[in-house]
Amino acid sequence: MRWKVGVLTVSDKGSRGDREDTSGQVIRELVEEELGGEVVDYRIVPDERDEIMAALIEMADYYHADLVLTTGGTGLAPRDITPEATLEVINRQVPGIPEAMRAASMEKTRRAMLSRGIAGIRGRTLIINLPGSPKGVSENLLSIINQLPHALAILTMREGDHDV
Repeated sequence: MRWKVGVLTVSDKGSRGDREDTSGQVIRELVEEELGGEVVDYRIVPDERDEIMAALIEMADYYHADLVLTTGGTGLAPRDITPEATLEVINRQVPGIPEAMRAASMEKTRRAMLSRGIAGIRGRTLIINLPGSPKGVSENLLSIINQLPHALAILTMREGDHDV
């Protein structure tokens, strides 16, 4: 099954063209190679709540992405507001996903506890915040990617709900 995926990079420097978006590229590669997904929308926005929210809403509601993966804006810096913007647009949280990512990352670095990324559902779209670094994106996404097909199948009603 081919999943429709939106990729949103949140970066002031990236949105101005001052930095290459290597994290977004890592997401694209993992989506295509490991998940068998198709990137239907990709963009870079600055660390601005309204722009993040608008992009997430459009990817979910207009492009009907099954999955939206964000990168960046999940740390402790004052402009790191991706989780807050995500909370504004989701209907329900899926706390197990970021818990699993942080647990897996903690085995590699204690700094993983500082990641504030969340996951949630908007309509029939799963939105997951990933860290901003290519290494963080890869480690976090790979730690959950094998569970995403089942989650997306249930969310998009392509598969019945199952007891866990």
